[in-house]
Amino acid sequence: MTGMDDLIRTVEARFIRDEIPEFRPGDIIRLYERHTEGARERIQPVEGVVLKISGSGASETVTVRWVAAGVGVERTIPLHSPKIVRIEVVKRNTVRQSRPYWLRRVTRIHKIQ
Repeated sequence: MTGMDDLIRTVEARFIRDEIPEFRPGDIIRLYERHTEGARERIQPVEGVVLKISGSGASETVTVRWVAAGVGVERTIPLHSPKIVRIEVVKRNTVRQSRPYWLRRVTRIHKIQ
C-alpha cells in the first residue's frame, strides 16, 4: 500500500504551490481570484477572516468570511487552485480557538483585537 501512497504524493506534488504565506484562523487575508466572464478575464480581490484551514497536500482548503453589502459571506476555497493568483496576509490576529466560528456573530469582523 505504501507504493500507491508514494505515487499519489508525487502526482500531487506537481500541483502544490510554494508561494502561499503562512496564516492561521483569525487572520485577515486577501485572496486575488481569477474570474472568466465570456472572453474577458479579470482578477477580483476578496478580503476576509480565516475561519478554518482543513485538508493537506493538494486538497488543502481555507474557509474565509467577509461582509459584502451588509450580508455575511463564507466561502471554502482550495488553496492550490489555479484560479488563485496570490494570497496576502493583511493582519495577524490571535484567537484561542482553532475554528473561531463565534466570528460569525461579530458585526465588525475586521476589528478583532
